[in-house]
Amino acid sequence: MKAIVIDQFVSDLASLKPREASIPQPKGPKDLHVRITHAAVTHVDTLYAQGLHQNNHRHVQPPFILGNEFAGIVTSSPASSPFRPGTRVFGGGLGSYAESICVDEGSVRRVPGRWSNAEACAVGASGAVSWGSLISVANLQQGETALILGASGGLGVMAVQIAKAIGARAITVVGDEEKAEMMRNLGADGVVDYHASNWEDEVKALTEDGEGVHVVYDAIGAIESGLKCLRYRGRLVIVGFAARGGKIEEVRANRILLKSITVHGYRFGEDGRRLPERTKEAWDGFMGLVEAGRIKPVIYKEQYQGLGEICRALEDLQMHKTWGRAILRINEGMEVDIETEAEQKARL
Repeated sequence: MKAIVIDQFVSDLASLKPREASIPQPKGPKDLHVRITHAAVTHVDTLYAQGLHQNNHRHVQPPFILGNEFAGIVTSSPASSPFRPGTRVFGGGLGSYAESICVDEGSVRRVPGRWSNAEACAVGASGAVSWGSLISVANLQQGETALILGASGGLGVMAVQIAKAIGARAITVVGDEEKAEMMRNLGADGVVDYHASNWEDEVKALTEDGEGVHVVYDAIGAIESGLKCLRYRGRLVIVGFAARGGKIEEVRANRILLKSITVHGYRFGEDGRRLPERTKEAWDGFMGLVEAGRIKPVIYKEQYQGLGEICRALEDLQMHKTWGRAILRINEGMEVDIETEAEQKARL
């Protein structure tokens, strides 16, 4: 099969090219083989490729296949698995920039009938991460106001929709008019351009009493700015560090004290390892909104056809061109073909 293999960490993402790789084999009794139709292009992938992610110091060491989120069709599964061949699934697992992947059945979920594989891939784990951050950790309530930092990204577009779905207000911060218009279409109550020198003051001015927001959802690592935007006894939840040129801030703790602010870190993957019941709660809460028709997948407008387009997709991501989730279309045509084949076999 073709895949983006990292034999050694790279300094130039443009050097990434597909090559032949061995088809992955089951490692556990509940492993599924999945033919990948779509893979999500994420900030984590850029870090993994360069050896700059915290996980590179532990289990993500060369050689490995790049990519973390996917959608596809189950091609083989254990007899006891609920995911029979032909089932459309989406999920996470290292090695999604490839034509196929082998993952534990606990790593995937059925694609909702209302979604295509591309749409499910665009949502990926972002919905559960955002639900866990806003609802489980920050305890956002109906009638409160949340500031979404990194609003136009894959995580942010889910956070905006979740806030609106529970009856909260959402103020978003973006970098251009195209992204601002997309935020308005998602229902954002306020949109602020982060290029403005006083954008934090603009955020506070958009709150009902001018005192600031109740919750800051920070997917980019702009914590000092987030603290400025919070009202007294506000809550800030840190989800990621995609901004500030990769530099992690040294926060002035007096800002936390003076406003009696609560700061949470939310590491979705580690929660899943240590507290699986909380991760299940996040997935169940988010999928409840999906089933109610409250969540709209957001796919970036550019078409990235095939593994050979990975460099262009990652470059667009790094240049902050993308919004929602950029999707690499790997075996897109097989979504229909494999489903049809599975249906024919089922009739025999």
